[in-house]
Amino acid sequence: MPQTIHVPVLEVNDLSVAFTRYDRGLRQSTVEVIRNLHLTVGRGELLAVVGSSGSGKSLLAHAILGILPDNAAVSGTLRYEGEPLTPARQEALRGKEIALVPQSVNFLDPLMRVGDQVRSSVREGDADAEVRRIFDRYRLAPGTERRFPFQLSGGMARRVLVSTATVGGPRLVIADEPTPGLDPAAVRETLSRFRELADEGCAVLLITHDIESVLPFADNVAVFYAGTTVETAPAGDFSGDGARLRHPYSRALWQALPQNGFSPIPGVQPHPSALPPGCLFAPRCAAAGTDCSRERPEMRELRGGTVRCIHAT
Repeated sequence: MPQTIHVPVLEVNDLSVAFTRYDRGLRQSTVEVIRNLHLTVGRGELLAVVGSSGSGKSLLAHAILGILPDNAAVSGTLRYEGEPLTPARQEALRGKEIALVPQSVNFLDPLMRVGDQVRSSVREGDADAEVRRIFDRYRLAPGTERRFPFQLSGGMARRVLVSTATVGGPRLVIADEPTPGLDPAAVRETLSRFRELADEGCAVLLITHDIESVLPFADNVAVFYAGTTVETAPAGDFSGDGARLRHPYSRALWQALPQNGFSPIPGVQPHPSALPPGCLFAPRCAAAGTDCSRERPEMRELRGGTVRCIHAT
């Protein structure tokens, strides 16, 4: 997909999220699970966020929406349409201009007909007409609105979730792992719907583990590791042997796919309470030197993307 210039809708700068908890003996401790995270998604852009479990992808979504638990402390800057995204503004925009497509179809109310669930998200106009319009757009047959969630297939339930999130005309859609459990055809169909939203001017932030499936639909990709962004790159850079990628972890993710050699890297992602000094990826990086353990690298621009690595060229 060709790289295009996008007007920023969401800007995340130096975001950190920490949780206060009580250990054995009622000792209080604080664990920082997201640190110095940077990300931008623009109007008309589909940005895929990838990385292993525990890297902070879903927490980012919750921070943007303002739905973190009470024991979370957030620092850094969130801006929406150029203005600070304060807690009051998050509450006002959530479910309206900023919409979430959640990870699980269990978010659908099992005791409520799906048409009523979508109808409750209509902001203006004839609610019944809007439900028929959005169901027709997502190829949900007439009569679907009278069904309960248990009467839907997995693919239909996913489309109802997307319908609920988008019927109100949001400007930013956050999709948190929208394709698990779907067959390949349903995955392509689901991702094509998000691509359509972006093509119509919406900003789409799509969180996924499935790099391979999302690449044909994404404009750019943000790679997360141990609670921070290590690279953002045009989707087209994920090709061949990964030589166009900037960060060694991004290349490792790409090369770990079966069609790219299925080459694992040693070690595991560090726990937030036991982070290494310096570069977070250094203990697993074959190219790491002594300078990599001195201080954590800053995000910098490189070859049309950004990277957090002092050796990237």
